[in-house]
Amino acid sequence: MSPLPIKFDAQGLVPAVIQDHLTGQIRMFSYATEAAVRKTIETGYATFWSRSRGELWQKLRGSGRETPVQRVIADCDADCLIYSGEPDGPSCHSGAPSCFFQALEGERIVQAGEQPQTMLAFLESSLGGNGSVDGASRSSRPPPGGSPGLGSKIRDEAGQLAQALEGETNERVIEEAADTLYQLVVGLRARAIPVRSVLAVLASRLGRSGPSGVSARGPAAS
Repeated sequence: MSPLPIKFDAQGLVPAVIQDHLTGQIRMFSYATEAAVRKTIETGYATFWSRSRGELWQKLRGSGRETPVQRVIADCDADCLIYSGEPDGPSCHSGAPSCFFQALEGERIVQAGEQPQTMLAFLESSLGGNGSVDGASRSSRPPPGGSPGLGSKIRDEAGQLAQALEGETNERVIEEAADTLYQLVVGLRARAIPVRSVLAVLASRLGRSGPSGVSARGPAAS
């Protein structure tokens, strides 16, 4: 068996990060050995090396919520990996969805709660149930069926985007696309539908929705 084209350190370890393949959220960080990487590829589940116990381990094994991995991606130097997959449940031992919920402010680390890591996640979290950026709680969202005017607003923005695509400048297309996306997320929030659910449908249509066909992807050729 040929060795994997990964640069392991003197202890035979390589940093490995779990990333949500739909949202881009970084979920956790640990280390993997060559055996752990091979097991990840063979089984389709995130496998690491426990430095304290001296053994392989799979995140949430036995809970029925192991982390399916679609791709193992290496950085440009092949000395750091991303397990790109679909976390099912919290990834942090604290019970938080992601281990990354603290913020570095100056020389202090502060507890900042669940931090949106992407622009789309920030937009989704900042929208209240009525579509305003007011931090309203989930309980304030309108019931299924939506709010009056939401549908017409989305149709209006989509129409302006279509018009821009047909004959206006790229700048106008970008502006109208941003307006349409904003209203779309407002509508999803009004129905308590996570953006992630929409991304999951897109992934399934592109054949990227499950752990089957896990592949190891090395650094891009220069």
